[in-house]
Amino acid sequence: MRRAGLSVLTLVSLLVAAPVAAETLDRLRDSGEIRLGHRTDAIPLSYVDADGQPQGYSVLVCRALVAKLADTLGVEKLTPVWVPLDAQNRFDAVAEGRVDLHCGAATITLSRRERVDFSIPTFVDGTAVLLAGEGDTAFEDLAGKRLGVRGATTTEEILRNSLEAEGLEAEVVPFRTFREGVAALSKGDIDAFFGDQSQLFGLASSGDLPEGLRISENTLTVEKHGLVLQRGDSDFRLAVDRALSAMYQDGEMARIFRAGMPGIEPGVALKMLFILAPEVF
Repeated sequence: MRRAGLSVLTLVSLLVAAPVAAETLDRLRDSGEIRLGHRTDAIPLSYVDADGQPQGYSVLVCRALVAKLADTLGVEKLTPVWVPLDAQNRFDAVAEGRVDLHCGAATITLSRRERVDFSIPTFVDGTAVLLAGEGDTAFEDLAGKRLGVRGATTTEEILRNSLEAEGLEAEVVPFRTFREGVAALSKGDIDAFFGDQSQLFGLASSGDLPEGLRISENTLTVEKHGLVLQRGDSDFRLAVDRALSAMYQDGEMARIFRAGMPGIEPGVALKMLFILAPEVF
């Protein structure tokens, strides 16, 4: 009896929770507001400026997305309410319904999809290499070189594993901070520096990338980012994905990249995303 009682209670709780997750579009239409979570420290994708206002590539994507959702809902205006989040609480905020959508730096993974859902990809990140001088340098050309990386990070692990997999000998030089590694490359103390492509883009877009250094087009890893939303609300996710697909097809996503990261050339993976990401209508 006790087991049966627990099963009934579990079923009831699921039936009660389901409509709550499924009513997002109706609530947005009735309230005229959408709650958008954003990172404050993920330059250049999502951060706050000197006035405390959300900025960055993912923020620009969401601003454009909100306008399209307003059209979908048939409302004159949908007002974004920005909610600052960090790396620790962003998924909880979505899962618990404190925000409708998270507009930050969030890699799509299967383990995360156990708790939250994701839109179609909005950005491609990965481990890239910062180089000095001109001309393309393939990974195998770095054999015998001094390769900098921020120590005790997944990027260092990826670099070492990649060297081993390719059978290449090179000296890996760990640095305490990202900027220390970039400075060492600028002075010629190392031959290349490995880091997240988005962080390298951030240095370049803020004007902090030393002259003569350039970001490789290729990455050692491919990490797809998406906007984060609650699980179980297929209608809301469909509306978001339709809006994003339209933004890809009319070139708006590429224009947002140029606006959010002026003067930065997107890597090969990101260029392919602009072509392959939109869903067929």
